[in-house]
Amino acid sequence: MGICWGSPVDNHTPTTTGHLSSVVSQATASTVSNISKNSQFSAASGDEACLHGQILLSPNLREHSLAELRAATKNFRADALLGEGGFGKVYKGWLEEKGHGRKGNPMVIAVKKLKSDSLQGIEEWQSEVGFLGSLSHPNLVKLLGYCWEDHELLLTYEFMQKGSLENHLFGRGSAVTPLEWDTRLKIAIGAAQGLAFLHASDNQVIYRDFKASNILLDGSYTAKLSDFGLAKLGPSESKSHLTTRVMGTHGYAAPEYVTTGHLYVKSDVYGFGVVLIEILTGLRALDENRPTGQENLVDWIKPYLSERRKLKNVMDFRLEGKYPSRSAFQVAQLALQCIEKEQKNRPPMKDVVETLEQIKTNEKPIEPRTRASRLASNCNAHQPLHHNSPIYVKQYGGIHAYQTTPPRLR
Repeated sequence: MGICWGSPVDNHTPTTTGHLSSVVSQATASTVSNISKNSQFSAASGDEACLHGQILLSPNLREHSLAELRAATKNFRADALLGEGGFGKVYKGWLEEKGHGRKGNPMVIAVKKLKSDSLQGIEEWQSEVGFLGSLSHPNLVKLLGYCWEDHELLLTYEFMQKGSLENHLFGRGSAVTPLEWDTRLKIAIGAAQGLAFLHASDNQVIYRDFKASNILLDGSYTAKLSDFGLAKLGPSESKSHLTTRVMGTHGYAAPEYVTTGHLYVKSDVYGFGVVLIEILTGLRALDENRPTGQENLVDWIKPYLSERRKLKNVMDFRLEGKYPSRSAFQVAQLALQCIEKEQKNRPPMKDVVETLEQIKTNEKPIEPRTRASRLASNCNAHQPLHHNSPIYVKQYGGIHAYQTTPPRLR
């Protein structure tokens, strides 16, 4: 995505342009310098999960004008809106490629526009440019450019055709296609690889806001992490953690971070475990409209993840039973490890990737179910617990289905 902030288009002087370039250079240079030192993002490190990623010493970001991005998004028209987050709104746009003598097929992009009343906007913008402008990996969304003009901050990114994992898990309507098991596992592996890459150097990057809405999907359902506004460089070698103001999203934030403000690299692992549970159950991490005692997914569902028989009762009904029960149980066991209360007991993301890939490798093909077998299964099996819940009708009962996004910790 891109960024924009500065003076009016007509008065876009060389001084303003120079100031913008300086800000971008400072944001990327300090991040690159810190990440590059003692980094191990190479094949030589032996981390298979981190292959094909690299640190960009000279980020190649395009500087956009506000007029250019207005034209690309049809003046940020409502029907171009893709979504909205803590930073601002994201629009779909069409950008003409520079350097061509005649107009061809415009490039499809996503444009993130800062909220005018966002006090965190500049810091999050600088973090986004600093990290995504200096890191490249197949499972990180690609930052294309920025804009600073007319007191507007904008970022441009590659367009992700399939939207967010959140929308596929919790969205409703004919436009939303339920994810099959193989696709869910592919998404989990891709997201884990992106997070493992961030953690794979001596100066690790702590993502800090891992959640389903920040996992974007391209046309082939390849998962890419987005929104690095809250990312932080990890603790120095002499320290085990950072102490910082608690920011993130309720339901995904690790307990030690929420209660003490102590941020560990493995605080990200907790958030990953929560998303694994969402992938299994099709239920949100936090939903105040669920019955009392079920609002927090982790607290409610944890007892059902430890036994294969119990797990079957909370699996996403939209899978229609078409998943390998052994693989699902193994994923549930991994999720339990990731959400361990003590951060030191959680596995490193490198191990998480290896476990997920092993589960995928050892899977047997899912046999198609006949109509007779489905009827027999429906007659003999217990209904999943969340289907018997009063919230089932509200969440899945048609056009009035409930949908919300957990509040951010601010």
